[in-house]
Amino acid sequence: MMHTYLVLMVSISSFLFFYAILQVTLLSNKRLNKRMNYYLSTGDHSKLDKRKFNLLLQMQLYKQRVRSKVSKKKNRKLGHMLRRAGVPLKTEEFILFRWISTLLAASFLYLLFGKILMLFIGAAFGYFYPYMWIKKKEKKRIQKFNDGLADMISTVVGSLRAGFSFPQALKTVVEESDDPISTEIGYVLKEMQYGSSLEDALNELHERMPSEDLELMIQAILIQRQVGGNLATVLDKIVQTIRDRTKIQRQIVTLTAQGKLSGIVIGLLPIILAVLLYLIEPDYIGTLFTNVIGMAMLGAGLVSGVIGFILIRKVTTIEV
Repeated sequence: MMHTYLVLMVSISSFLFFYAILQVTLLSNKRLNKRMNYYLSTGDHSKLDKRKFNLLLQMQLYKQRVRSKVSKKKNRKLGHMLRRAGVPLKTEEFILFRWISTLLAASFLYLLFGKILMLFIGAAFGYFYPYMWIKKKEKKRIQKFNDGLADMISTVVGSLRAGFSFPQALKTVVEESDDPISTEIGYVLKEMQYGSSLEDALNELHERMPSEDLELMIQAILIQRQVGGNLATVLDKIVQTIRDRTKIQRQIVTLTAQGKLSGIVIGLLPIILAVLLYLIEPDYIGTLFTNVIGMAMLGAGLVSGVIGFILIRKVTTIEV
């Protein structure tokens, strides 16, 4: 019991320590922004402490240097992944958070079990789990955007037929839609307000939210702006195409569900049977791991199972 309390206290202390480092180095701009807004709004500079202001300024410069050192390995792909996932973190902040989670997970499991193996397992879990979590949020957010794309285009078509311009139609989408559509279309409007062209803003939207249906809509809008025509009619046809494609995709998912389940069963059945046999009679199945012929059979079975699983996935994966 005493050991459990000790592990709990050390874990909480470590978490608070690393959170303080993250807050001071990367996320704590609120104090400086609050002071600047106060002095800019009041116009009273008599109470401005030059020494404290210089200290805050030096801290900001130090944080910029830390960010530049941490973000040397950052890449464009990671930045886009964070934006697609809707996570309000910069690339360098995510990298630092990843290393902090690695240290915390490794320390926690090592203190809990007291074995070196758990140290490596915790480090691997802490390092890879944030990336897997971001990928899961990215996939879920993109799927949610694609599911609401047809309704978004229908709103744009209705606004255009009501006499609104295309930017006004996008503003209507922001007001009537939910996240992530409202957020992403809001970014498009902000980019246009800051001087970007409609083509650049839409292409940036497609880069954040990769979708064949969205690309079809963007191409239709850009072509209409060059050659003219009734944009509402074109978008209405695109909505119908998207709905028909979604219907076919759902039918395919239903028809291939049994095949995908068969692949999962085939892949997991040998492992589950091996574990059960080991629990029931360890000496009976232990021969496979000590005899040369047994190890060869295990290798052949493993390779065959992986090949079968891959082939079933290939057969049941149909692109529309």
